Amino acid sequence: MNKFELKFSAMIENEAVLRVLVSSFLAPLGISDEEIMEVKTIVSEGVSNAIIHGLENDPNRMVEVRIELDDEELYIMIKDDGKGIEDLELALTPMFSTLKIEEHTGMGFTIMSTFSDEFDVKSAVNHGTEIHIRKYLHHYDNDIV
Repeated sequence: MNKFELKFSAMIENEAVLRVLVSSFLAPLGISDEEIMEVKTIVSEGVSNAIIHGLENDPNRMVEVRIELDDEELYIMIKDDGKGIEDLELALTPMFSTLKIEEHTGMGFTIMSTFSDEFDVKSAVNHGTEIHIRKYLHHYDNDIV
């Protein structure tokens, strides 16, 4: 099993750094570019939600990410200790967003769930949110054209 854990300040710039780390972690494994893009999107959406919604862009607060890879099974955990989600069922509804500005479409959880094989969100008001994801990867023989 290969894994890494990372804690970083709740600054949106750090989402891009994490995307590069995830890509670098997965690239040598012989999985498709499409699957790497799906994982990067899952992580990007989850981390962006933690930074923007949970921790309200407070650089003094931390987002925690753990990624574990065991053969073809990828486990991702994204956690914040922010304000939590008041109505989780509503938050999981496509197109729902607490931010009413154009670039927040309310599709983050829907996208993460679509690209995941297993998707679970736990949240408590004033205690934060934890997202758990499993994705089964398909390895390809690099010698096959």
